Amino acid sequence: MTRFTTRRISERSDLSVPRGAPPMGARYDADAFGRFSEAIARFLGTGRFLFGQTVIVIGWIILNVLAGVHHWDPYPFILLNLAFSTQAAYAAPLILLAQNRQDDRDRANIERDREVAARTQADTEYLARELAAVRLALSDVATTRDLEDTLSRLSKMIADQQFPDGDRSLRVPAVANRELVVLGTASQAPTRTRNHNGYFLRWDDEGLLFDPGEGTQRQMLFAGVTASQITRVCVTHFHGDHCLGLPGVLQRMSLDRVAHPVAAYYPGAGAEMFGRLRHASLFHDRLTLLEHPVDGDGVVLEGPDFLLEARALSHLVPTVGYRLVEPDGRRMLPGELAARGIAGPDVGRLQRSGRLEAGGRVVTLEEVSVPRRGQRFAFVMDTRLCDAAFELADGADMLVCESTFADADAALARDYGHLTARQAGEIAAAAGVRLLVLTHFSQRYEAEPPHRLRDEAAVAFGGEIVLAADLDRIDVPKRAA
Repeated sequence: MTRFTTRRISERSDLSVPRGAPPMGARYDADAFGRFSEAIARFLGTGRFLFGQTVIVIGWIILNVLAGVHHWDPYPFILLNLAFSTQAAYAAPLILLAQNRQDDRDRANIERDREVAARTQADTEYLARELAAVRLALSDVATTRDLEDTLSRLSKMIADQQFPDGDRSLRVPAVANRELVVLGTASQAPTRTRNHNGYFLRWDDEGLLFDPGEGTQRQMLFAGVTASQITRVCVTHFHGDHCLGLPGVLQRMSLDRVAHPVAAYYPGAGAEMFGRLRHASLFHDRLTLLEHPVDGDGVVLEGPDFLLEARALSHLVPTVGYRLVEPDGRRMLPGELAARGIAGPDVGRLQRSGRLEAGGRVVTLEEVSVPRRGQRFAFVMDTRLCDAAFELADGADMLVCESTFADADAALARDYGHLTARQAGEIAAAAGVRLLVLTHFSQRYEAEPPHRLRDEAAVAFGGEIVLAADLDRIDVPKRAA
């Protein structure tokens, strides 16, 4: 009994096969038989089989025709014909069997591919939903930049309350937040690593967007620059790499319902072009855009925190460069204040009035402070060497300057109204610039070492040089001591 039970259990050891009715008749492996039959069918279609069959047929006929040999299949070779008939009778089903098995394999592969594609699509849709959820969650998270902007606005409000009628140049912002965010550095055509032009200058509570080329709106997302941070737009000229991103940026401001007015500066000769860009497509325009066409050299904005100047440059089309100048002020000397017994609210009164009676004598502002030079920023794009480029760069703490060509292509630069990197260095050296930012690079140098243009600029300029890359953040140099 035990031996019989053990045998029955061993016969059913493969539990993956469901138990069914015992088969009738002889058992055989259908798949093994199919593989064997398919192998035979494939062999029948080979050249080796045809060659062997030809040799056998020729030998068969010769042996049954020659005299002196036993003829087992004389003419008309009935046995040979019977063999061929039998072969044909089996060959056709074998070939059909092989075709059917191949069709089954093809259907199985197609079904498997369909399942894989369905799983891939489901996974992709899931990831897309998750990414969308993460983006929605992040949109409500305050970033470091948001906090800095808020603190900067608060410091301005406090300063306005402290000096309602006084000299605002005496105040120092509680939060110094001045940097250049590089959104793109390519010239005429973008490359795999460089977007069209685009530069966002964060200057305390102001945000100036220079030359928004194609793709600027997307680069702003990567750089963490929001549409609401833009307070002014400055366009140097209307070649596509300097303005094609303008429609998207302005429409994004309307979409985000930017509440504050935005000022726009551009060459006056391109007023019609600016209008076309502003209304390049249909959208609900909610933005208060204040246009300021630039028709001559000089100050285009005289605000409490800085002056914005513009000068005509030498390019193939009307082009202007921009210069931002912070008014000079005074830096208080803590040691001199303490020596004269001035502290607390008295410091503010001294700053506002310029003189204060302390310790039985009159103390003037000049005695306890030293002049503080305002910071300067210059933006020079698409120009040949000209006087205006040097005037814009004069004494700049940061000069953002085009360097489209290498020195070997100086003739091309002159013909197309551009600068070489070395000429950008010459401007910086002659103007006493502290930091030179090279940008607006021709795609012809994409495969060359990146330091080539920087090295050429360094031949003429011994100061600090930055070869701009997309999404760089470059701090405006701190005030010189």
